[in-house]
Amino acid sequence: MRTALSFTAALLAVGGLAAAPAQAAVAAPAPVVAGAQVRAATPAAQQVLTFLSAYRDAVEGGGGTESPRQVREQYLSPYLNYRLDQWAMRNDADPVFRAQNVPASWSAQQVKEEEGYASVRLTEFWSGGGSQDVWYTVRLTDLRIFDLGDQPAF
Repeated sequence: MRTALSFTAALLAVGGLAAAPAQAAVAAPAPVVAGAQVRAATPAAQQVLTFLSAYRDAVEGGGGTESPRQVREQYLSPYLNYRLDQWAMRNDADPVFRAQNVPASWSAQQVKEEEGYASVRLTEFWSGGGSQDVWYTVRLTDLRIFDLGDQPAF
């Protein structure tokens, strides 16, 4: 290990980066750029994709016996389900898709992780063109979806 650290320190010194101790250079994370915070292949992002696929199947009546409500109960917190019911009554649209129809496709990316929760941006793509972002908050311990909305929760 000491040899690897010495080698790393020598490489950094040659590159003009010897201002920091060798151990700090090895242990320090890469600098974070705003766009670099996005992580696509995470358990939280995958959970959102799994939920959306099951929910779409239930809405379209294909592939399973579960209703959209049953799918929501399986993946979402009870309070979020209550809030989505209220949203649907106010907006006369599907509370998960945030529209009156089903998106043609979507992608999910984990953008942030904080205090045991992940923020996942779901981008819905519509068959007529255009896209819309829906933000999910996923508890990491059990991957339960705790929030979704038009703006990130954190």
